[in-house]
Amino acid sequence: MNEAVLGIIGGSGIYDLPGLTDLREERIESPWGEPSDALRIGRIGKTKIVFLPRHGRGHAIPPSEINYRANIDVLKRAGVTDLVSLSACGSYKSELYPGLFVLVDQFVDRTSRRDSSFFGKGCVAHVSFAHPVGPALQARIAEAATAEDLAFVRGGTLVTMEGPQFSTYAESLTYKGLGYDLIGMTAMPEAKLAREAEITYATVAMVTDFDCWHPEHSIVDVASVIAVLHGNAEKARRLVARLALDFPAEREPCPAGSHNALEHAIITAPDYRDPALLAKLDAVAGRVLKAG
Repeated sequence: MNEAVLGIIGGSGIYDLPGLTDLREERIESPWGEPSDALRIGRIGKTKIVFLPRHGRGHAIPPSEINYRANIDVLKRAGVTDLVSLSACGSYKSELYPGLFVLVDQFVDRTSRRDSSFFGKGCVAHVSFAHPVGPALQARIAEAATAEDLAFVRGGTLVTMEGPQFSTYAESLTYKGLGYDLIGMTAMPEAKLAREAEITYATVAMVTDFDCWHPEHSIVDVASVIAVLHGNAEKARRLVARLALDFPAEREPCPAGSHNALEHAIITAPDYRDPALLAKLDAVAGRVLKAG
């Protein structure tokens, strides 16, 4: 197996990752356009770390205008094998309180404006996505959270909305009634694209609020969210540092199959594949395309 490289995508409130040694900043070009920011590449212990702020430093990019394809593509080009997404989320359950970390294992995609696949006309692929989170990676995150004495819950469903507005009361009641646990604005199509790129993905959902269903917290505003974000950011840095210190040197096979998700996914016959699209897929799908 190849070297394990741990990628970290920082969400709202997490625009840097202090503590990296051998630090360098690198801007990698992508055929899919401009990523959110330059990559910050370094090490924690012996583990190589690649950090990318999802919204860019200064939070200049709204959720629906993030170039998710370029972000995943440049992380793949930087060698990332395992990707941890740090995301601020609202809660639909009283027991999932602000400040708690939730290691979700399922997603519901309610977005509509975003490019959700690297593949398309000229090269069609269908990857398995029943289990979008890598179980072994999630287990390592849980172990790191336990070691750092961080409050967390393992398991849950995160629905991704378009935004940038917060939910209406009716939407909040609907999603709560459907049994979803959390709501956010960025997990999709990020998780889908990571699977297509054969990167093992896991989300640390950092609860910032109760959305607007809660009778005692009926209004969600940026000021209240930011107050929780500051505390979450410090805990997230501790979590990542511990995760990296105990991370394996070589990539482990993913029980959900993310490490070889494209093995039998491309359905377009070789003679009918678009050369221009194949050229853009050199990093994402190069392993299987080179194999014929």
